Amino acid sequence: MNFDASLIRVVVLSAGIALAGLLLGTGIARSRTADRFVTVKGISEREARADLVIWPLRVVAADNDLARANAQLQASVDRIYQFLASQGVDTAGTELQDFSVADASTNQYGGGQAVTARYVIHQTVVVRSTKPDVVLAASQRVAELVNAGVVLSSGGEYGNGGPTFIFTGLSKLKPAMIAEATSRAREAAEQFARDSRSDIGGIRRANQGIFEILPRDQAQGISEASQIVKTVRVVSTIDYALRD
Repeated sequence: MNFDASLIRVVVLSAGIALAGLLLGTGIARSRTADRFVTVKGISEREARADLVIWPLRVVAADNDLARANAQLQASVDRIYQFLASQGVDTAGTELQDFSVADASTNQYGGGQAVTARYVIHQTVVVRSTKPDVVLAASQRVAELVNAGVVLSSGGEYGNGGPTFIFTGLSKLKPAMIAEATSRAREAAEQFARDSRSDIGGIRRANQGIFEILPRDQAQGISEASQIVKTVRVVSTIDYALRD
C-alpha cells in the first residue's frame, strides 16, 4: 500500500508540474503578444496668414539745446503719424513708448571723445494693427520718412525695428489638424501591419505633440516673426498594438 500511495503522489506531482508549465508558457506567449506594438508619427501642416502686426519706429533727435532736441523729436513723431495715415494705417492703436534722454556731458565713460550734440532723445512709436498687409506695404515705403527728415534707429526691445507678424488663430486650427495627424499616423500603422502580416489593435499610448508656428520659407536667417505667411505644424506620436 505504501508503494502504491507513493507512486500515486509522484504521478499527481508530475502532472501538476506539467500543467503549471503549460499555463506559464501560455501566459508568457500572451504577454509577448500583448507587448507587440508599433510606434508611428502623423504630421499635419497648414499655411496661416498673420492677423496681427506690431511695428516699432524708434525715433532719434539730437541737439546741444534740450528744448530744440525735444522739438525735433515731436516734429518727427508728427511726421510719422501723418505718414501712417497717408498709407491707410489706422493709428488708433498706435502708442508712444520708451522715451529717454541722454546727456553726453554726464557720460563719465566718454573717454574724451568729441561730442557732436549734448542731448540725444529717443522715443518709439509702436504701431499695432489687425491689418498686416496694410502695415507691410507701409513698411516698404519707410524711406519716405527719412526723406522727410525723420531719423530712425534700430535696436531696443523690438529687435531690428521691422514689423513683427503674429498669428493668433491657432485654436481654430487645432481640432482639424489633430484629427489629420492622427489619421496619418493610423495609415502608417496599417501599412506597417500589412508589411508584417499583422492586424492593428487599439491605441496603447498617444502623444498629441506640440504645435509649432514656423516661417513659411525655412531658410537660414529668416525668422517666423518677419514673415506674414507662416507654417503651422503638429506631429502626433501614437503606439498601436499589433495582433497576429
